[in-house]
Amino acid sequence: MTLTPDRTSAPLPGRLGDPAAEYRTDDRADRRLRETLARYGLDAQAAPPPFGPEAPLEDKLAFVRGAHDGFEGLYAAVAAEETHRDDVTRTVHAAPGRDGHDVPLYVFRPAGVEGPLPGVVYIHGGGMTILDCDNRLHTRWCEDLAAEGLVVVAVDFRNAVTATGHAPFPAGLHDCADALTWLDAHRDELGATSLVLQGESGGANLCLASALLAKREGRLDAIAGVYAMVPYISGAYGWDDDAKRAELPSLVENEGWFLNTLMMAMLVSTYDPSGEHARDPLAWPWFATVEDLTGMPPHVVSVNELDPLRDEGIAYYRKLQAAGVRAVGRVDLGLTHGADSIFKTAVRDVYDATVADIARFARSVAPA
Repeated sequence: MTLTPDRTSAPLPGRLGDPAAEYRTDDRADRRLRETLARYGLDAQAAPPPFGPEAPLEDKLAFVRGAHDGFEGLYAAVAAEETHRDDVTRTVHAAPGRDGHDVPLYVFRPAGVEGPLPGVVYIHGGGMTILDCDNRLHTRWCEDLAAEGLVVVAVDFRNAVTATGHAPFPAGLHDCADALTWLDAHRDELGATSLVLQGESGGANLCLASALLAKREGRLDAIAGVYAMVPYISGAYGWDDDAKRAELPSLVENEGWFLNTLMMAMLVSTYDPSGEHARDPLAWPWFATVEDLTGMPPHVVSVNELDPLRDEGIAYYRKLQAAGVRAVGRVDLGLTHGADSIFKTAVRDVYDATVADIARFARSVAPA
């Protein structure tokens, strides 16, 4: 006789089953990453902001500027022991923006390699609101990609919150779109055979939104593919827990594992202060329809198991599949948000595998 296991008593994962759970107590956690996060005091619950999205805008802007400085400090510490690669070159260009300003572009190539190579347009994370493009960690990422035999272009788009100002949606998206237009027109100069959009978190949002905007503007042929890592695309971070459980349960399951959803809701409220774009796919691609996605170029959507954002990335992958788009989904087990690109030393094998997979994808969609 075959016995069927009784699964009715299996505990729900993470904070779905235990509201007091933390990453450091989660048996699913990658032990190497857990030890690294503990060194930075990040293995416990990520702290919520001191006030909510209903606070005055100036108070929120001041808080987000402080968060920017804090994350910049973390990134600098994480990348402090690494030096610039001597097998990669970097040049600086600028694309004219539709708002009358230039968008800086940092172009990385493998040193001594002549001729055209597949291109990757890198858009950094930070919720479209914080983090510098030209910091050591982002530069390290671009150098490691370029060393795989790629032309890599980092787009220095405007964050919604700057040191002295405020540039909410769609300013950053327009910068990315205008950079893509310029890059497409200057492929020969840059030695790029094709352009793949690649980014993590908020950068993945801008990659997906840039593809949606390109389709609307009739420029989709400029994009050979999209590689979206741990995408931050729902804007649902301030929803009540019941709504989160119903639509995106990982927002509750992994709450506080490196990211706090109330902190993300604060970023949302500065990216779209009026809330009028709360269901606009160009602001929050999770709301894209199957019709919006039909005809898109190939995609890869990569998510991390212990990330609050896991389920919105999976949902986007499913929607791409429904639209008939050639799409690949990846799940990195045991990792928090962004660990596969931020914490290189802790999870070097995952980091290297991700870099290699982006290079493989870029080559697979480049012209023969």
